[in-house]
Amino acid sequence: MRNTTNLRIPGPTPVPADILEAVGRPMVNHRGREFAALVQRVTERLKEFYLTKGEVLVLSASGTGGMEAAVVNTLSPGDRVLAVSIGSFGDRFAAIAETYGAQVTALAYEWGQAANAEDVRKALAAEPEIKAVLVTHNETSTGVTNPLEEIAKVVREADRLLIVDAVSSLGAIPMDMDGWGLDVVVTGSQKGWMVPPGLTFVCLSERAWKANESARMPRFYLDLARARDMLQKGQTPWTPAMSIFFGLDVALERMVAEGLESIHARHANIGRMVREGVKALGLELLASDERYASNTVTAVRCPEGVEISALRTMLEDEHGVVLAGGQSKLSGKIFRIGHLGMVSEDDIRDALGALAEVLPRVGYSIPVG
Repeated sequence: MRNTTNLRIPGPTPVPADILEAVGRPMVNHRGREFAALVQRVTERLKEFYLTKGEVLVLSASGTGGMEAAVVNTLSPGDRVLAVSIGSFGDRFAAIAETYGAQVTALAYEWGQAANAEDVRKALAAEPEIKAVLVTHNETSTGVTNPLEEIAKVVREADRLLIVDAVSSLGAIPMDMDGWGLDVVVTGSQKGWMVPPGLTFVCLSERAWKANESARMPRFYLDLARARDMLQKGQTPWTPAMSIFFGLDVALERMVAEGLESIHARHANIGRMVREGVKALGLELLASDERYASNTVTAVRCPEGVEISALRTMLEDEHGVVLAGGQSKLSGKIFRIGHLGMVSEDDIRDALGALAEVLPRVGYSIPVG
């Protein structure tokens, strides 16, 4: 069933009707048998999407809470960290580490570019004391996907921890935690998982759990060792966002039925469709190299003379199409089209059609043909 509003932002993403219905279920005892079975079921299914044998922990928090958990459970104050950033969320990862006392070396790129694995290699060689690398797999602020597998190979060769923000990638585009040798991987319920905000999933490799034993950054609510211990009982340490768990259970059923390869193929197809549609309107992608353009969100440079706020308002008021603006230094310079989770070709045709209708009315001439 199509939503009345065509919500084309990078998250929260549209929630299918059956998942919304599940979210409205009556509460159960979060220390009882029914919830224990639910927790065990969803965590086992999440492993299929992480492609891991490790335990996937589900915390009641946003994706940023998962990023914070990843940092504080593996590092100590004073540890040196390489933060690879290609946008706003890469900067946020670095800021979290700095807040807890890590000594952060930034490897930052112009927004719109992807990171380069050889740059990571050089940075690690220059600072042998670096303990961990922080990287965002898919940067929603710029619509760029980092070559994570290549970066992971370099980090593995250097024998450092690799901590990954996969909030807007996992469950939508390819990522292989065990196969690529990733140490900590974080994602969030409101992205490719088609569930309302409120849950974050975190998985640690054996190397990361070893690091956890000596990690000294402060933590209480986000203590992953405690969460792992409670998982053995089918419980969470603290009161869970139970309604979101109910929705996640149904979402994972849908995703298992579609199949991981089909999900990836659908997002790749729709990503291409968005990019080709945008270029057909004479618009320019922010991604400087289309090989790294994201299949979950497309960032588009605003044409000269067009006010993005006017464009977005008209799209929403007249067509029910909701686009995202730019973040931080890209505010007023780009708009973003989200295409992850529950998204179809019809959703994209509607959004592109609305763009084609509205753009000439806000001062942009679409090229003939």
